[in-house]
Amino acid sequence: MNSALRIWHPFTNSALDPPPLQVERAEGVYLHTKDGRKILDAISSWWVNLHGHANPRIAAAIAAQARKLEHVILAGFTHEAAEELAERLRKWLAPELTHLFFSDDGSTAVEVALKMAVQFFSNQQRSEKCEIVALEHGYHGDTAGAMSVSDDSPFTEPFRSMRYPVHRVHSAYCYRCPVGLKRESCHIECVQQLESLLAERGDKIAAVIVEPLLQGAGGMIVHPVEFLQKVRALCTKHDVMLIADEVLTGFGRTGKMFACDLAGVTPDLMCLSKGITGGFLTMGVTLCRDRVENAFRSEDRKHTFYHGHSYTGNALACAAANASLQIFDDEPVFDRIAMIARIHAERLEQFRKLHEVGQTRQIGTIGAIELRAEDAGYLSAMRPKLYQFFLERGVLLRPLGNVVYVLPPYVISAGELHRVYDVIEEAIQTLI
Repeated sequence: MNSALRIWHPFTNSALDPPPLQVERAEGVYLHTKDGRKILDAISSWWVNLHGHANPRIAAAIAAQARKLEHVILAGFTHEAAEELAERLRKWLAPELTHLFFSDDGSTAVEVALKMAVQFFSNQQRSEKCEIVALEHGYHGDTAGAMSVSDDSPFTEPFRSMRYPVHRVHSAYCYRCPVGLKRESCHIECVQQLESLLAERGDKIAAVIVEPLLQGAGGMIVHPVEFLQKVRALCTKHDVMLIADEVLTGFGRTGKMFACDLAGVTPDLMCLSKGITGGFLTMGVTLCRDRVENAFRSEDRKHTFYHGHSYTGNALACAAANASLQIFDDEPVFDRIAMIARIHAERLEQFRKLHEVGQTRQIGTIGAIELRAEDAGYLSAMRPKLYQFFLERGVLLRPLGNVVYVLPPYVISAGELHRVYDVIEEAIQTLI
């Protein structure tokens, strides 16, 4: 007798977690469930939604594209939607980033970047430069390579045997400074570990991968711009590729279109996903400089970048991305971003006065509150209590352990954002 095929929901333990809520429709910042609940999505559905759920302009663009071309292999072919997307992205990117490689999602965009960096040196008969450097507290995805460059965590622990070795160096986690200093008087000494490593092994290292200015899943850790600037300078000095994983930080989240823009830094490779389609469809993009792409141009077929995905450059996803970028052109998106940033700053200032709060952090549209906890980390006992409390009050927030963060779609109103913070304040007063 056949049993029902059941969905295995990510990050859900069937023995501990309640049944999933069934969402029937969504609009703007709200999710409407089958049982009649209206839930404010304060995390952009895992950081992907920019312009609100069911945005009519993006929906219409996908529908129009579907009537013309849904998908075609991108190996040896191209199509109008992909060419248009390359042109639209050009407006927002540093001029040094000249080539675009499509893939499926954030993890695969990272895999592409890592492989490009290693093969770049291999194609130049410098195959000894194959090692990778990553940061403590980093997270880059769930595929094997992306897990390898992510830090040790509950996400990666069961898969130690599948992860290849990487060098791991200090992150600029100012609240828990790895070198015991205070931000107001330090000179970014946390970068010295990377400096020493590159001085010792720069001839063996292919790339350093960072989440520029904001480490997301590691706890919404905000870095000083000087940290990224120093990493860029060190990579340049030692002929090492700088990979900027802008999967979370891209498309306005930090206040600029890309986090690297805030620091005036151009990486050698940049990874994009999440918000690229406005939250409608999955897509990954890896960007690189001329120097990188040129190393793959050769009459020797072995220099080809043999990497591809069936849905690479999917026409429907490209149409969604084009519509999302058109919204940036037509609507006051950065005014909305500025309003969110102002309210974050105002409300977080109030939270800093609470004894239960260890630190507040903000960059652009992202606000975070690190609560004091003896069991700090993703598996903190605070997390399930806080998550359920928020849901019962009609707000979707998914704390990173003892870190509560707010990362809303740009169309949230001032009143709705204040309501989110009111619920967080109530939770701290009630539960902590």
